[in-house]
Amino acid sequence: MNEEYGSDFISITDEDGKEYELEVLAELEYEGSKYLALVPAEDNGEEDLEVSILKAVDENGEEILVTIDDDDELEAVYGALMDLIYEDEDTEEADEN
Repeated sequence: MNEEYGSDFISITDEDGKEYELEVLAELEYEGSKYLALVPAEDNGEEDLEVSILKAVDENGEEILVTIDDDDELEAVYGALMDLIYEDEDTEEADEN
């Protein structure tokens, strides 16, 4: 995984060679694996952003991001990531008050 643009943005290239710039919303270690919640880096003013959840796996000594094919795994990770994201937002709001 080639990381650019600071700690909250990454640039990834898919298997067809197309490059995407993504913002990392959250990282989660869950049952021994690392997962990332990502949205497109471009701010197009949309309220409802499409969140992608990808799993980081080691392939030949390099970390790559892959889709999650198991529906149960995806559902469990999604719930844990949403809890983490909303927990962070609640903490930020409490700190502001």
